[in-house]
Amino acid sequence: MTETLETSNAATKVVNAVKQRPLAAILAAVSIPMFMATLDNLVVTMALPVIRTELHASLSDLQWFVNAYTLSFASMLLTAAAVGDRLGRRRVFLFGITLFTLGSAACALATEPWMLIAARAAQGFGGAAIVPLSLTLLTAAVPEKMRSAAIGIWGGVTGLGVALGPVVGGAVVDGLSWQWIFWLNVPIGIIAVPFAARVLNESFGSTVKLDPAGVVLSAGGVLAVVWGVIHGAGDGWTSAKVLTGLIGGAALLIGFVLWENRSAAPMLPLRLFRSRGFSAVNIVQFTFSVGVFGAIFLLAQYFQVVQGYSPLASGIRTLPWTMAPMVVAPLAGLIVDRVGVRLLIGIGQVFLSAALLWMALIATVDLSYGSFVPPFVLAGVGMGLTFAPIATAIMASAAPADQGMASGTNNTIREVGVAMGVAILASVFASHGSYISPQHYVDGLIPAIKVGAVIVAVGAVVSLLLPSRKDVAESTTGATISAH
Repeated sequence: MTETLETSNAATKVVNAVKQRPLAAILAAVSIPMFMATLDNLVVTMALPVIRTELHASLSDLQWFVNAYTLSFASMLLTAAAVGDRLGRRRVFLFGITLFTLGSAACALATEPWMLIAARAAQGFGGAAIVPLSLTLLTAAVPEKMRSAAIGIWGGVTGLGVALGPVVGGAVVDGLSWQWIFWLNVPIGIIAVPFAARVLNESFGSTVKLDPAGVVLSAGGVLAVVWGVIHGAGDGWTSAKVLTGLIGGAALLIGFVLWENRSAAPMLPLRLFRSRGFSAVNIVQFTFSVGVFGAIFLLAQYFQVVQGYSPLASGIRTLPWTMAPMVVAPLAGLIVDRVGVRLLIGIGQVFLSAALLWMALIATVDLSYGSFVPPFVLAGVGMGLTFAPIATAIMASAAPADQGMASGTNNTIREVGVAMGVAILASVFASHGSYISPQHYVDGLIPAIKVGAVIVAVGAVVSLLLPSRKDVAESTTGATISAH
C-alpha cells in the first residue's frame, strides 16, 4: 500500500513538473479572465442609469441586473471548485471562460429587462468557474517563496478591473452604446481560452462526490433571502410574499448547514471553520462586500442622477477610489508576510468605514467634486489593503488539498455579500429616497451609505480575531517540528 502511494505521489510530481512556464505567462493566463470578470461588475454599475432609461427598468430591475450575476456566481462557486478538483481545474476554468464569453454576447443582445437578467445569470455561472480556480491554479503553479508576491499581483489585476470598470463603462456608453460594455468581453474571452490552455498545466484535487442537495439548499436559501430584502421596501416587510422569502430562505440555509454537517461529501466542508483564522477572514470578507459594494451600487449613480454628468465624466470622477487598489494591492502582497494579515486587513476595514461615513456626512446635491477626492482615496487604499491579504489568509488557513474548496468558499461568501449589500443598501435607499429628483436621491443615499459604514466597521472589529504574524510563525514552526 505504501509503495502504491509513493508511486502515485511521484507520478503527481512528474505531471506537475511538466511544462513549467514563466511566472509572467502564468499570471497572465489566470489574471486576464479574472480581469474580465472584475471589469464587468463595475462596468455594469456605471451604465445602470442609461440601461434604466433605454430598457424602461425599475429600481428592482436594476438590482437584479447586478444580483442575477452575483447570485448565480455565488451559488455555483463551490460546485465549480469541486468539479474542477474532480474533472481537472484547467478544463473547468476554460469552460468558465467560454460560458462567460457567450453570456456576455447574450447580454449585449438583450432588448428587455428579463432578457438582460437571464443573460447576466449565465455570465455568473461562467464567472463561478473562473474566480476560485484562477487562484487555485496560480497557487499550485508558483513556488511557495514567490506565492505571496504572485497573489499580490493577482490582487492588483483585480484592482485594475475595479479601477477601469467605471471609466471603460462610461467611455463605451458615451461613445457607442451600453451594449458594447458586454461586447468588449467577447474578444478577450476568445484570446484567453487558447492562451490559458497552452500555458496552464492540468491539476486535480480530491475526487469527492458532488453535492447536488447542498447546491439546491444553499442557492435556494440565498436567492429567497435576497429576493425578500429587495422587495421589502416596495411591498412592505410584513407582506406575505416578503415574509415567505425571508423565512423560507432562512429555513433553507439552516437545512443546508444541517445537511453539510451530515453529508459524507459536503459541498462546504464545515471543518474548515474550525480554524479561527478561516472563520474570521470570511466574516470580514462578508461585511466588506456588503458595505462597500452596496455603497458603490448607489455612489456610482450619484454623479449622473444628482449632478448630471455623463457616464464617462462620472467614471473619471471615481478614479481616485478605483485606481488606488491597483497600486496598493500588489504592495500589500509584498509586505503581508512581514507584517501579517491581521494588521493590513484591520487597517483596510478602518479606512473603508471611515471613508464611507465621510462620504455620507458631506453628500449634498451641489457638493463640489474636490470634497469627494479625500474619502475616495481613503476608500481605495482600504480596498487595496483588503484584496491580497484576504486571499493570502484563505490560502494559508487551508491544507493544500482543501485550498480549492477554501477559495471557493471565500468567493461564495464575497459574492453573497455583494448581492446582500446591493439588496440591503438599496432597500434603505428606497425607504428614504427615490429617483424622482436629485434631492430625493441624496435623501436616500445618505442613510444607505451610513449603514454600509457601520457594517464595514463590524468587520474591522472582527479582524482583531485574525492570527498575527507571530501566531502564524509559531504555528508553522510547530508544524515543522511535528513533521520531523
